[in-house]
Amino acid sequence: MHLLLAIGAVFGGTALVIDPSGRLLGVTLSILNTSPFTNFLIPGLILLIMLGIGPLLICYALIKRTHWKVPSKLNVFKDTHWSWAFSLYCGFALITWITLQTYFIQGVALIHVVYVAWGIAIQIATLLPSVRRHYLLDHE
Repeated sequence: MHLLLAIGAVFGGTALVIDPSGRLLGVTLSILNTSPFTNFLIPGLILLIMLGIGPLLICYALIKRTHWKVPSKLNVFKDTHWSWAFSLYCGFALITWITLQTYFIQGVALIHVVYVAWGIAIQIATLLPSVRRHYLLDHE
């Protein structure tokens, strides 16, 4: 789930950074009229970093169980590997991103529902007892 999310977000975020007008993705600037943004540069950077690069790193860490100091310090679940916590954070980030997006554009499309469901699915999968057990630190 993280890898597919990352691929889409890297593509979309990069396209918005390259062309902040949104034309590259077929999006018009008018949907930003009720948002704090005048173009898609900042939303593109947020998308690229938070939902593109972030989930790529999480995916890698979930597989390899890497020991990185900064994410370990940001892990509020001290009994689990940081990648498990960041998987949960990623689900929250996706739901928050879509919620803010629908608020700012003042509309909801099917794709928004799909991505909120995706965020919930990430959280459900992360919270499964077998998954949590797998990432308990004493399990390593």
